[in-house]
Amino acid sequence: MFRSSLRRCATQARSAATAALLIQTRTALPAVRRQVLTSRSSIAAISRIASITRAYSTEAAAEQNESESAPSAEAEPEVRFADLQGIHPNLLKPIIDDMKYDTMTPVQAKTIQPALKGTDIVAQAKTGTGKTIAFLLPLLQRMIEEDNTLADRNARRQARSDDIRGVILSPTRELAEQIAVEARRLVSHTGLVVQCAVGGTDKRSMLHQTRRQGCHLLVATPGRLNDLLQDPSSGIDAPNLAALVLDEADRMLDVGFERELNEIIKCLPKPEEKVRQTMLVSATIPDSVIRLARNMVRANDFEFVQTIPENESLTHDKVPQHIVPVSGWSQVFPTLFELLEREAATIKETPGAMPLKAIVYFNTTALVELAGELFYQQRQNAKNDRNPYFSSYVMQSKLSQQQRQRAADRFREARSGVLLSSDVTARGMDFPNVTHVIQIDTPRERESYIHRLGRTGRQNKEGQGWLIIPNSSVRSARKMLQGLPIQQNSSLSSAETDVAGGETTPHHEKTKALFGALPRSILATAYMSMFGMATDKQGMAEEVNEWTRLGWGWEKPPSVSYSWAQKLGLANTPGMQLSEGGQRFGDRSGGRFGDRSGGFSSRESSDPFDSMASSARRDDFGRGRSGGFGRGGSSGGRSGGFGGSRSGGYGGNRSGGYGGGRGDRSSGGGRSGGYGGERSSF
Repeated sequence: MFRSSLRRCATQARSAATAALLIQTRTALPAVRRQVLTSRSSIAAISRIASITRAYSTEAAAEQNESESAPSAEAEPEVRFADLQGIHPNLLKPIIDDMKYDTMTPVQAKTIQPALKGTDIVAQAKTGTGKTIAFLLPLLQRMIEEDNTLADRNARRQARSDDIRGVILSPTRELAEQIAVEARRLVSHTGLVVQCAVGGTDKRSMLHQTRRQGCHLLVATPGRLNDLLQDPSSGIDAPNLAALVLDEADRMLDVGFERELNEIIKCLPKPEEKVRQTMLVSATIPDSVIRLARNMVRANDFEFVQTIPENESLTHDKVPQHIVPVSGWSQVFPTLFELLEREAATIKETPGAMPLKAIVYFNTTALVELAGELFYQQRQNAKNDRNPYFSSYVMQSKLSQQQRQRAADRFREARSGVLLSSDVTARGMDFPNVTHVIQIDTPRERESYIHRLGRTGRQNKEGQGWLIIPNSSVRSARKMLQGLPIQQNSSLSSAETDVAGGETTPHHEKTKALFGALPRSILATAYMSMFGMATDKQGMAEEVNEWTRLGWGWEKPPSVSYSWAQKLGLANTPGMQLSEGGQRFGDRSGGRFGDRSGGFSSRESSDPFDSMASSARRDDFGRGRSGGFGRGGSSGGRSGGFGGSRSGGYGGNRSGGYGGGRGDRSSGGGRSGGYGGERSSF
């Protein structure tokens, strides 16, 4: 009864909220106006609880393009930016005239108007839905309302580093810099000054620029902002703070920023001294986000804004998802090269398709670096043989900020290419026109799979997801990814080849030759990193030792220290090569891509935050979805996924070569040079 009542309230509240927004932004039909006015009193009492009756699981975090407007999954009334009331013209001008945006995305339409009222906001919103503008516009408007001189360009002259009026916190430096770029576009016709403070960059240079230019809006990562506020000599302060935004709040907590966030709040003016508006934006609403909201949001003056439509799928249904099991790591890289070459050949033969632009995800920094060296060597061989090659870019946490930024910018601007990445790019990063996401081995958690997959299929464009895993990981993958519409694919010959039995393919031979040309230290570092995530260390030792022999062409695996092996319980494992001192490959620094890493109660509460927590839906199992990973059967015409009945291999009849231009290798992890071909349509 309670859930049914909440659903009815939610439906009524959503209808009224949409109508109310249309009244404020455009001329509405008289009948609609009368209906809204007569129902407003009853809606006010239930609006808060109604708005929180549906919270989506981690699948809601599947991401799309951040900076563009996306068509809605529902047929909702269009709301034009030009019809917005309560926004200074100097803020609307860059949106309408410079960015050429006409209508709001559904997320913007649902979020901007409530935020303009000045209440605190907790919004559940996926990236790629225009949410950056959705929180930037109200934040900037509040800053101007509190000091209308900021709307004039002359205000830049009076900007000071110790009088910051707005703060936006982001979990990663790349996303923070991306938000800062968007903010600078929005304030281009005002006197507002935007600065960015992120870790991994020179603090002294940032402070020099901020003191010289001043700052009204600071976009920062929690660690760097906490450092600045704790440092009395920094000159950074916000005594007149008007608004605070926490973007990707769930991600900030995932990476361990809760302590820094609490410290930051202590350094800001107390609400009773200076009232500020807080906007907390999150793709998911786990308990940790509820706890954060309790500390930062005014319980008596906040609104929960649900921007994910009721009928929107929690995963990217439009993105075909394939799993390719291989017998061991000896087949992983040959299968990867075969997949990329096959997809590129199909693209080239498909008129009007977009060029292949892929992101390949690995679980360790050492594997990213190994893959980067492999692709570099493949490119060098292709140039010598006058064959086409893949442009490749490397992104991982051990690179310097400058190297990461350079690689990100080059891949973002490239028409085609392959980005080899750790999870550093899995959330928030804006890479347009990514056609393929390929994940190597089972991710650390289900949420990582979803976020990675969200790099493709953005803005209703086509994309594909692939998961290449050794058989030893199939059981964990089936458990982790249960219920997702992943189809097993057996169309790649490299994945089906019995390498241990003496079989081989051209891709195996080519990859083995590439491994043979790599520095032994890089291979040894990757070897050691394989044990970090393995629960069955003995089984992993057997598998990677076979990889060194069959895939690399080594007679023996790399030597490791006895103490390291003993710590992992491998000291007595057959095949392990032990030494007294061992080779400290994991401590080595420098090289082509930067640092080397070795690695490893039944009563209902009246508390609005409790209501948010109790109504949050944490997963989508049992939604009546079609047969997915680990399930057989079908529903609505969709065949069962991996582990159940199959409809056959995807793209098994594709063949042909690939082509492309050439270019010179660049520093900092980015590879220049073209890669020809266009993407197939579905």
